[in-house]
Amino acid sequence: MYVSSTRQAVAPRWLACAIVLALSACGTRHVSRDISPVGAAAGIVFPDPADVLLDNGTFPDRDDLRAIGTGITKTQLYGLVGRPHFREGLRAREWDYLFHFRGEGGITTCQYKVIFDREYKGRSFHWAPASCAALLESAVPASTSTATPRVSRFDLSGDALFAFDRHAASDMLSGGREQIAAIAAQLKGSDITSIQVTGHTDTLGSDAYNRTLSQQRAQSVRRLLLEHGVAPAKITTSGAGSSQPVERCDPAMPQPARIACEQPNRRVEIVAHGQR
Repeated sequence: MYVSSTRQAVAPRWLACAIVLALSACGTRHVSRDISPVGAAAGIVFPDPADVLLDNGTFPDRDDLRAIGTGITKTQLYGLVGRPHFREGLRAREWDYLFHFRGEGGITTCQYKVIFDREYKGRSFHWAPASCAALLESAVPASTSTATPRVSRFDLSGDALFAFDRHAASDMLSGGREQIAAIAAQLKGSDITSIQVTGHTDTLGSDAYNRTLSQQRAQSVRRLLLEHGVAPAKITTSGAGSSQPVERCDPAMPQPARIACEQPNRRVEIVAHGQR
């Protein structure tokens, strides 16, 4: 049977990528310390950029990076930004990337890390230097900085932390308490200078009710961080209510279906700033 040269060229290239991933799994190494079952590390360590394996990194699409969030699978991450750029494979609990961004001041180079839970779903996301996080918020990136700050971000599912429509620390589910304890162990590091805890809700209910609920949830997370030894002066809280949804659902949906659809909107975000 005749096979076109185009199909002959595509198949080996796809197969080569699969072989690279399979082989890299054999050389998996963790660079961060003590990755917990819920996807937090006791210490974040980025690999040496000189060790990058993939053509000195890539120029990613910023919209693809914005689509990355808590619960993302490795298959989904691969579809957005490709395979990891260092010696990490399918069984690794963290994937590292070396990204380049073009802007008016030239090219900015950033390192990006995704840490997975024991189910291999992304739970914490880290940039080095910290200024790179702003590149996803603005069309014009900042110029490359010689400083070495870093930012650590944790997106926690509200449904994993609290029973539906609850907010008190006493309402927190056991899995949520485990996540907070693991994150607190990392945030107690002396390099952390500030921690912002922001609560979010779904779009059901009034704006006033949702703002209050989101603030109460953020405060409950703060109290648990304090119980695990995080310095109170470093933590601030805010409630965004339903103003920043990550999933938009049809208001005409039946109530149970809409509650399920809006699950990603019920979340608490923790953003910590420090130095490498």
